[in-house]
Formats: sequence, C-alpha cells, structure tokens
Amino acid sequence: MGRFDRLKERAKELQGQFVEWRRHFHQYPEVGLELPETEKFVAERLKEMGLEVRTGVAGHGVVAVLKGSKPGPTMAIRADMDALNLKEETGLPFASKIEGRMHACGHDAHTAIALGAAKLLSEIASELAGNVKFIFQPAEEGPGGAKPMIEDGALENPKVDAIIGLHTGCLWDYEKTGEVFVSYGPMMACMDRIDVTIKGKGAHGATPHKSVDSISVASHAISAVQTVISREVNPLEPVVVTIGKIQGGTAYNIISQEVSFEGTVRALKQDIRELLDERIGGIIKGVASGMRAEVDYIYTYGYPPLSNDPEFTKRFVKVATEILGKDMVKEIPEPSMGGEDMAYFLNEVPGTFFFLAGCKEVDGQIHPHHNPKFDVDENVLWEGALLLSATVIDFLSN
Repeated sequence: MGRFDRLKERAKELQGQFVEWRRHFHQYPEVGLELPETEKFVAERLKEMGLEVRTGVAGHGVVAVLKGSKPGPTMAIRADMDALNLKEETGLPFASKIEGRMHACGHDAHTAIALGAAKLLSEIASELAGNVKFIFQPAEEGPGGAKPMIEDGALENPKVDAIIGLHTGCLWDYEKTGEVFVSYGPMMACMDRIDVTIKGKGAHGATPHKSVDSISVASHAISAVQTVISREVNPLEPVVVTIGKIQGGTAYNIISQEVSFEGTVRALKQDIRELLDERIGGIIKGVASGMRAEVDYIYTYGYPPLSNDPEFTKRFVKVATEILGKDMVKEIPEPSMGGEDMAYFLNEVPGTFFFLAGCKEVDGQIHPHHNPKFDVDENVLWEGALLLSATVIDFLSN
C-alpha cells in the first residue's frame, strides 16, 4: 500500500464537498482587496476544522494555522481568492449572482482546493510533526495582496519554512485534465508598467515648423524602445515591451502639444528588469531631447518574476509522481510572460508554484482565462487538495 493511498481515497470521498465550496465562491465573487464575504466564509470553514484563524490580514486576507501533535517545521499553502470585473456568459446553473463580476481565472477553485487540503490535513493532525499555515490572499488580479500580507506577518508566528501554491485552468497546453506542470526555476514574468508623457509645442497643421510635434516624438520613441529588446538584451532571454495605450491630439489639423502612452514590461530575471527600466527611460528621454521635446517618464515595479526553488520542486515532483504516475507530471515547455504575485512569497521562502491542468468546455469549446465563458473542470479539485496535502506530509516528515 502506498503512503498516500488512504489520503487519496479520502480526497475522492470529499470531492462533493470541494465542489460545493467552489460553486459557492463562483456564485458570490468579490474583487480586489474587498473580499469581506469570502473572508468570512473561508474563516468559518477553517474554524469548523479546528484551526487557529486570523482574519483581517492586510485587509480581508485569512491566515490559519494547523498544529501537529509534535514540534517541527512549518509549511504554508497559499490560495488566491479574488475574482474579476467581468460579466459572466457561461450559462452555468451556479453562475455569478453579482452583476459584472465573475471568477474567470480559477481562483474559486484555488480557494476550494486549499480548503480541501485543510480538511484533509485537519483529520490527521495527530500524525503531523510541525505546523501547516494556510494563506488565503485577496487581490492577486490587482493591485496585489501578497506583499501587504507578508508585511502584516503572514509568514511569521510561526515562521514559514516552505510554501506551495497552484494555478488551474489552461495556462499551458495539456492533453488530460489533472496533468501537473512544473518549473525548476523561472516560471512567470514580472508585471511592470511604464507611463510616459511627451510635451512638445502645438501649432496649426499647416505650419509644422512652428511646432514641436509630440505625436511624431512619441511615434519615434515607441519604435526606438523595441531596440532595447533586439539590441541590448541577450536574444535567449524572454522579454516583452508592449505599449497598450496612447492618447493625444484634439483635431485632424492641429499639431498636438502633448501625447501620453502607457505600456507593460515583462522579464523573467531581476537584473534584466532593472536594465529595461534604465534603458527604456534613457531611449525615450534621448529621443525627446533630440527632437526638442520634454518628457515625464515613470517606471513602476509591479509583481516580481516568479521563480521556483529547484530543490523543493524536485521534492514536489517526487510526491506528485508517486500519486499520479510519471506520465501525468511534466515540465512546462517554456515560462509564461504573464505575472503572479505568488512571486512575493517565493522571494521570501523556498517553495514551488505549479500548474494543474483543467479547463471545461462551454458551448462546445475551451475558453481561456479572463474570458466571460471560462470554466474550470471540477475534477481537479480533489486532486489539487491531495497534491497540496501530500506535499505537506512529505515535507513535515523529513
């Protein structure tokens, strides 16, 4: 008999409860940092399991501790709880009851899975040597809840020695629901932002020599910024600079005095991130100066790159393979240039963040994350809870 067989059977027995929790969260989505009802529901379930629960962490975050019967290390499980400002179009019988809000990224499943892990582990607390900390986080979709939770002591008392989290859905291509994808290092990119305002001199469109054309300056600057990627970053390093918004001008025959544009910057390494800040700013300022314009340039550091601890990931892969079989555990083909603020936790504590494959068809097709028809395959719920619980047991037993 395998060491996790009993746990696996119990996870399957509790699948109906996990589905019920997930559907509750799906029907009552809350966004950003304001998650009072979700916080209350999660805290009540954890208290019913006998955990020590702290609410109001960095607003509406929840931190709960399960103490084993013997002293030992502390491992954390992290789940994000927030939804999106999006009108649901799935037609599901448990669709969102809050107009204009929807769980379209799987966080309802993540929360249910983490609650499931708490249920499984609470039933065998007498067999554990150490502690398990459960971190339920708001605002992963923005403005970010991980950093304020860390600042509010989420990783202390007791001090966390390792951490694990997951994302479900269809971030990477997969063949079977329930496949596990891992990375032994960089997995997701930073989420930085640039805000630029070009200030020139307005004039009539028929007298360009009397102007400093801010639209022309902005056009040259936007084009020139891409040379940072093509000429200043190693071509083997994934980097993205995307200008997503530009605004300026008042009429077709007036040369605009001012233009603003905004963009996102993605990279997998901190040193490259810092290089991009320096060089993007330098190029934009240089172009503006050369064309007699002024510029306001702001680079905002968002979520950092997410990178897994290689040794802990190896340990997780061993557990996942033992439970699911070698064919169900795979390495991601390439990192994602999307961002995740689980990165803040992994910058503080060794651990891993893995992908649990599972999207469900709506209207005959799979819809991506942040789509109004996105849905999660609920068959991943028991498996996710099992993987988290088994990894905790393995870590505490060693």
